[in-house]
Amino acid sequence: MGRTFLETTGSLMGDVVNLRRFRKRAAKQREEERVAANRMLHGRTKAQRLLETSRDEKVCRDFEAHKIETGETR
Repeated sequence: MGRTFLETTGSLMGDVVNLRRFRKRAAKQREEERVAANRMLHGRTKAQRLLETSRDEKVCRDFEAHKIETGETR
């Protein structure tokens, strides 16, 4: 019976690498790193966004509550 290369030599030859997949994987990893860095610089958590929205709404409500009505109607 025939023996395989691994059985006869005890070692493997280099694995075949698909360069297209390798390049795509490397590009995807670089993009993920860039996006993560941007999140750290510019991102806000959902809680922070909600807090800012609620503060803005309160400012608008308070402003509207302090308006003086002139009594003019159309």
